Amino acid sequence: MEKIIRLLLENFTLSFLILGFIVAGLEIVLKKEQRSASFVVEHIFSNFLLFSIGFNFFLNFIFHVFFSQQIASFIGWEDSPFQIEVGMASLGFALVGFLAYKGRSGLRLAAITGPAVFLLGAAAKHIYDVISAQNLSPGNSGTVLYTDILIPLIGFILLYIKYRLKKKGVS
Repeated sequence: MEKIIRLLLENFTLSFLILGFIVAGLEIVLKKEQRSASFVVEHIFSNFLLFSIGFNFFLNFIFHVFFSQQIASFIGWEDSPFQIEVGMASLGFALVGFLAYKGRSGLRLAAITGPAVFLLGAAAKHIYDVISAQNLSPGNSGTVLYTDILIPLIGFILLYIKYRLKKKGVS
């Protein structure tokens, strides 16, 4: 059990992404309402915002603020006072993600855009560190690198699908 918990925490960005899709799937299957395209996309998108933005960034806040030495070591970096700043930015993204869970499209756009800039910038830095410093630490070149790219991509795709369905008047 300890190994499973450790694996989930070391890959928390992927864990929250998958958990969000599982919860959305359960909601879709268990709700007796008509399962239109809009209904399905709404449940997938709202749970993506809750888990991949809200919970993901809240845990990132906790890690960077309260466990800064451990997280820096996991990434392959030295601990730094900037960990607090990363943590506070993560807390801000988490709060917007929680608000966007059932929010309107403008708030959802903000909940995707801010974290996307942060995550894609982090991915670029991780790739640079892999190339320039051969930093192959799991927190630099592992799952986190891939989800730094995947989460913004999925977020923008879901936002686009939601927009297209709304524009077509599909419910």
